[in-house]
Amino acid sequence: MIRKNFSSGAPLEKKVGYSRAVRIGDFIFVGGTTSVQPDGSVFGEGDSYAQVKYILEKQIKIIEEAGGKKEDVYEVGMFLTPDFDKSGMKAYTEIFHDVMPLCTAVTVAALNRPTQLVEIQLSAALGTE
Repeated sequence: MIRKNFSSGAPLEKKVGYSRAVRIGDFIFVGGTTSVQPDGSVFGEGDSYAQVKYILEKQIKIIEEAGGKKEDVYEVGMFLTPDFDKSGMKAYTEIFHDVMPLCTAVTVAALNRPTQLVEIQLSAALGTE
C-alpha cells in the first residue's frame, strides 16, 4: 500500500517531525489536533465551542485533501481538559450529528498550553456511507 503524509501547516509539524494526517490505502488517520493556528497562537483561547469547531474544520479539510469526506470518518477521540464545557459538544454535534462516528472522550489534566481545552484525533475509511 502507498503511504502519503499530509500537513496542516502547524509550526511544530516540520520542527518536531510529524504529520497531521497519514493516508495508507483507503484509510486516513488524523493525529491529535489542537486549535493552534499556523502562526503558533491558540484559536478560541478558553472557548470550547470555538476550539472544537476550528479543530474539526481543520481535520475535515485534511481528510478532503487526502481524498475523503467527513462522512468517511468512523472514529473520533477527544481529550478534554477540566475546563472544557458542553458548548464544545454542540460544535461536535453540528458537524457529526448525521455521520454518527464512534466517539471516545477522555478527561485529561492538561494539554500543552493552559488555553487549550481539547485535542481531537480522527480515523476515516474511504468510500464508507
